[in-house]
This record gives sequence, structure tokens and C-alpha cells, in this order.
Amino acid sequence: MSWAAPDELLLSTSLATYLDKKLLVLLRDGRKLLGLLRSFDQFANVVLEGACERVIVGDLYCDVPLGLYVIRGENVVLIGELDLGKEELPPHMTCVSEADIRKVSSSNST
Repeated sequence: MSWAAPDELLLSTSLATYLDKKLLVLLRDGRKLLGLLRSFDQFANVVLEGACERVIVGDLYCDVPLGLYVIRGENVVLIGELDLGKEELPPHMTCVSEADIRKVSSSNST
């Protein structure tokens, strides 16, 4: 077993390793946000640049642009780095417009 220096241990458990990287943030209300991590604090409040909300309904999805987005840490369930070298979604998923995803999601809720 190798022991990390205190500086390395702190950095490995901090969001600092994710600065300027594309992240997926899962929120308590079930929304999924993607964007570049630009800032964070000790409460896990985060700032995403170029953020978008990924809405998935069945095999359809849409990325709704949000721009610069501040997320309160108490709403964060999970933060994960996206591997830019891999596909984000399975090949059977189809990208549709925001209007189309709204139609599908509203017809599913009735």
C-alpha cells in the first residue's frame, strides 16, 4: 500500500482536480447538467461554463443550453468527469430538438 503525501491526498479528494474539465452534475431533482467546471467552494457550490441540461425521454435526448450556471451545493447528488475520448450516450439514442423533447415528455406525462 502506498501512502500519499498530505498535499496529494487533499487534492485527490477535492474538486480542484476537475477544474477546467467537462463534468456531469446530477441534481437532487433528477436533472442532469453538463459543463466545464470553472469554480467551486467548500460547500460544493459549483460554477459551470457552457452548461446545458440533458433531457432524456426514452431513446430521445436533447441538450438545452443554459450558459454560465451556478449550482448550490446542497442540490448536488453526484459530480463526475466525462471522458471526452468516449461516446457520452449509447448509439441507439437520438438527438432531437428542444421542442420535440417537450412534446414527447408532455405526452408521456398525460
